[in-house]
Amino acid sequence: MHVLGRDASATGPAVRFGTYRAADGSDGAAVGLDLHRPHAALVVGKRGYGKSHTLGVVAEGAARAPGVAPIVVDPMGEFAGLAEGSASVRVVAAPTVAATLLPSTAWPALFDLSPTDSVGALLWEAARETATLDEMLAHVDAAAVADGVARAARNHLQLADSWGVFDPDGLDARTLLSASATVLDCSGLADRAAAALVRAVAAGLYDACVDRRPERLPWLLLDEAHVFFDGIAAPALETVLTRGRTPGVSLVAATQRPGALPSVALSQSDLLIAHRLTAGTDVEALAAATPTYLSGRLRDRLPAETGAAVVVDDVTESVHGVQVRARETPHGGADPRVDAAHDDSSMAVPQSGHSPSTTGTGVEHSGQNSR
Repeated sequence: MHVLGRDASATGPAVRFGTYRAADGSDGAAVGLDLHRPHAALVVGKRGYGKSHTLGVVAEGAARAPGVAPIVVDPMGEFAGLAEGSASVRVVAAPTVAATLLPSTAWPALFDLSPTDSVGALLWEAARETATLDEMLAHVDAAAVADGVARAARNHLQLADSWGVFDPDGLDARTLLSASATVLDCSGLADRAAAALVRAVAAGLYDACVDRRPERLPWLLLDEAHVFFDGIAAPALETVLTRGRTPGVSLVAATQRPGALPSVALSQSDLLIAHRLTAGTDVEALAAATPTYLSGRLRDRLPAETGAAVVVDDVTESVHGVQVRARETPHGGADPRVDAAHDDSSMAVPQSGHSPSTTGTGVEHSGQNSR
């Protein structure tokens, strides 16, 4: 089996990824994806063509591999099914981290404040001098500042507390690098809260690997990556991309909007897995990062079929057409469908002329997680 991401002489654990696609679209030889060395991988594709499915395939293989600790950031609640497989996978339904895992310099930015602004400076100072949200609030109350500044800082901290993502006993790198794979279900978190969590997790994993080489190397798998590269999590993710491979931190970022990613996310990826794309800005973003060893245009190589992908392997400087295998565990990313039992006649206006009653039949939207 050829393994993407490593040369023919290398060995070690690999994901059973799928098969090569012949020129006529038929399946060829089996193909894997390297887990033996750290990688920065980017998975792209428009909605419904296999992006999140591919991320799940990588997670399944990584969860079974010795020496690997996959951590899946699940912003839409699609990956809980990984726990139904043969590997040991824990799903954290309400993930939390200690407030100290978010660096003090990040607290003003968390609320779009400048660190030189009076409120931002107070938040920075409170985070630097204390360890919990309660202590930060007490520090703000005791600060010799104008009432308006203290009140604004307190309001921001109370908002952060309402997210429910900060807890002194929350997840840390030691826990995440333990024997189980981890799915962080962020579907119940507001965007800023999820971004703060990702910032803390990514930075914590990186620091842990810099300080000492853990027994299991982390693979951070991030769905809807464009959301997290545009906000408070961006500095930690960019650090992992640019410097993570030396200490042993891998990142697999999946997105349907590669055009919304910073250029570093494209330029630093040694594996690009591209499913179908049609938006001009997204195709152009990939074209700008096309390596010189790719003959022809990348847009001409992009597949049209669901689950098919073109893989640009910068490790071996090669390009491959692949068909990603079926998932072994349930995937929660499929769009809901109207029950087949309800045909078009259910939309007919009653003969009486009255509108159909909506009592007990409406769908309630929580308003959360609108990304």
